[in-house]
Amino acid sequence: MSTATAVPAVPATAPSPAAARRRGRGNRRISPAATILLLLGAMYCLFPVLWVLIASSKSSGELFSTFTLKPSSHLFDNIRDLSNYRDGLYWRWMANTALYAGVGAVASTFVSAMAGYALAKYTFPGKRFVFNLILAGVLVPGVILAIPQYLLLAKVGMTNTYWSVLLPSMITPYGIYLCRIFAAAAVPTEVLEAARIDGAGDWRSFAGVALPMMRSGLVTVFLFQFVAIWNNFMLPYIMLGDDKLYPLTVGLNGLLNQGANQPSMYIAVVTGALLSIIPLIVLFLALQRYWRVDLGAGAVKA
Repeated sequence: MSTATAVPAVPATAPSPAAARRRGRGNRRISPAATILLLLGAMYCLFPVLWVLIASSKSSGELFSTFTLKPSSHLFDNIRDLSNYRDGLYWRWMANTALYAGVGAVASTFVSAMAGYALAKYTFPGKRFVFNLILAGVLVPGVILAIPQYLLLAKVGMTNTYWSVLLPSMITPYGIYLCRIFAAAAVPTEVLEAARIDGAGDWRSFAGVALPMMRSGLVTVFLFQFVAIWNNFMLPYIMLGDDKLYPLTVGLNGLLNQGANQPSMYIAVVTGALLSIIPLIVLFLALQRYWRVDLGAGAVKA
């Protein structure tokens, strides 16, 4: 009688990560229509930047007399002339803008983080009403609030000061709404309960546990608010009367108005606009590594 010998099954070899990536790329379907739309959208967004770069390289005589996309060689001359305007007033505007945007965005992000965390993780009377009020504030354009804010600050004598631009920028309903969403998604209640069991109070739980886990979301809120303050025109235009306190938007608008009588000022405006976008590009490139989808990655480990 023959005895059947069982042959052990050979385990299947798991594909290597490189092979898995190649297989994933092979399964993807490329849509020509979507690619064309994305390219057209990129061209639409980048063409003004290209125009500003080319126009900044021209002299005042070449700006309106040469082909639009024909570059010239006067960029550094234009930067030098802009720097010499009224003993470097442009760089004073640049420093003011950095102050308004930097301090305002940091303060706004911190306030939004505290408010969003409280709305997401605490229960208190009127919580739903407060959240609905914040949602209503998201729908109100900031321009509408500029005049009431001016009247309030004028009552306490704070107009035409740095505080008249900083204080209204520190609270943003949209930032609070985003932080509430980020806190609810990224901060597990179990982690907070464990921190409280270990003896952490409310403030320590927020600063030591919640804030690090909300970091990616806070970077997003910071960037939104920084760009919004950097490009803000109406609020500082209403609040400020001293041109030494102006941000770039208001200062360049004044130069543009002078261009009607002094055409050479148009080149100064274009060159100033080119220089004003460089800090934004640097900021986005420096902070883009924090934009992660897995907001709570590493919070709870098995």
